[in-house]
Amino acid sequence: MAPISFQNTVLTCDNIACLRGDRLLFTHLSFQLKSGEVLMIKGSNGTGKTSLLRLLAGFLNPFSGKITRQGNIAFTDEALALDRDISLEKALAYWAALDGQRGAEKEAMDKMALLPLAQLPVRLLSTGQRKRAVLARLITAHAPIWLLDEPANGLDRLSVKRLLHVIQDHLEKGGIALIASHQALDLDPYPELSIEDFRPSLESQSIFWDLEPEISPS
Repeated sequence: MAPISFQNTVLTCDNIACLRGDRLLFTHLSFQLKSGEVLMIKGSNGTGKTSLLRLLAGFLNPFSGKITRQGNIAFTDEALALDRDISLEKALAYWAALDGQRGAEKEAMDKMALLPLAQLPVRLLSTGQRKRAVLARLITAHAPIWLLDEPANGLDRLSVKRLLHVIQDHLEKGGIALIASHQALDLDPYPELSIEDFRPSLESQSIFWDLEPEISPS
């Protein structure tokens, strides 16, 4: 397989706001990442870290602002989207082929130390093995933009080292990584963005409620 290089990759957030239900999670959030750059998203539970990743992935629409992506996106999701009743290798091969990366599953399993489990049905994987399978699925996509939601959760120390090596390799190829994590990861140097810095003010919430349509009595 030819060496992979991700050049001219860009991910930009321009003054975005996120609304979930009737709650405005954050506003006026802006940043730009280019090839080879990483950004750590920090914040306590419920502040909108995962919602930001889902906005960037295109699963949600911003309440306001604009998101620009130059390059395909791969998103780690705890809901393992692998067929539970077939072998791990076949499950990963299915997604690799769907992404136009036929054969990429073997390299991905090797990077996450999953080759000895290749013929094991997905349903029999342990929690840590399932998490490594999620990361292998990410690798098979060969997408330049990675969105990782708590990627170290459920991993032992050795698996975390493998994860960091994989992320560093991705960055060196010109990829982008945006990581939401409550754990400190040994990626040096990396900038951090605290999502709580973009929490809406009471004035912003008041403006939001003013935008709500009035309901006339019938």
